[in-house]
Amino acid sequence: SNNDMLRGGKLKPDYYDSWANYYVKFIQAYEKEGVPVWGISIQNEPMATQKWESCIYTAEEERDFLKNHLGPVMHKSGFKDKKIIVWDHNRDLMYQRAQTYFKDPEAAKYIWGIGFHWYEDWSGGTPMYDNIRRVQEAFPDKNIFFTEGCAESFDSTRYNAWVLGEEYGRSMINDFNNGMTGFTDWNIILDETGGPNHVQNFCFAPVHGDTRTGSLIYTNAYYYIGHFSKFIQPGAKRIISAASRSQLLTTAFKNPDGTTVVIVMNQSNKPTEYYLWVNGKAAKTMALPHSINTLVY
Repeated sequence: SNNDMLRGGKLKPDYYDSWANYYVKFIQAYEKEGVPVWGISIQNEPMATQKWESCIYTAEEERDFLKNHLGPVMHKSGFKDKKIIVWDHNRDLMYQRAQTYFKDPEAAKYIWGIGFHWYEDWSGGTPMYDNIRRVQEAFPDKNIFFTEGCAESFDSTRYNAWVLGEEYGRSMINDFNNGMTGFTDWNIILDETGGPNHVQNFCFAPVHGDTRTGSLIYTNAYYYIGHFSKFIQPGAKRIISAASRSQLLTTAFKNPDGTTVVIVMNQSNKPTEYYLWVNGKAAKTMALPHSINTLVY
């Protein structure tokens, strides 16, 4: 509506069908080159007017575009198996948006799940983990998927900042415990500038590649993510894990092969002894200050 791919604007209704067909052509082009497409998101951050590519949808507009255009076109084109994710924005408004999408059966039938980001603290508040639980309790048949997160404001002098990994650990534990199905980081690797980025939105990634020297720099976010990704298998089921000390965060999963994974993160400056207690049997261990541990049995 603003004759610009950047800085917000809306999709004109006359072009809803054309835009829906573009998703199909996108998938076909990628798969022709041997790149399978697992799923799509309708729009990245549909409530944000950005200096980069953006398009604004109200909840009702996104619902109706899916219900009357994108969903039918995807099914007609043989892409019924592709996952469709709605919202794809922050935790703050996700419950309200979920109500609009999922209470309409003609829209909900096309939706695999709702995506979310972790940037709601832009307003000066704190992460709103409880909204994940509210969506899961209200719509337990829908998946809740983390689609983007990064540490912003890149500064190469902070490669070793411990808070980078702790942001990932804190978010993943809280979100899994509240009903998140899976987690996707925004960037696997960026260069020594926090890019490349066509609008200078330079960020941290778990890994940075220095194009001047050819070296790789692993931030602690890489290792914090590994405490989940190396041990929790696809298809694992989350089970209850409760901490007896407030400085400890914990989540746990039962893997398809029968192993149990327990992740414990110590947010404090204090070394904290604790027991891994299972059905009356306990093993004593220690969580060092600002550490994350994975126990497998």
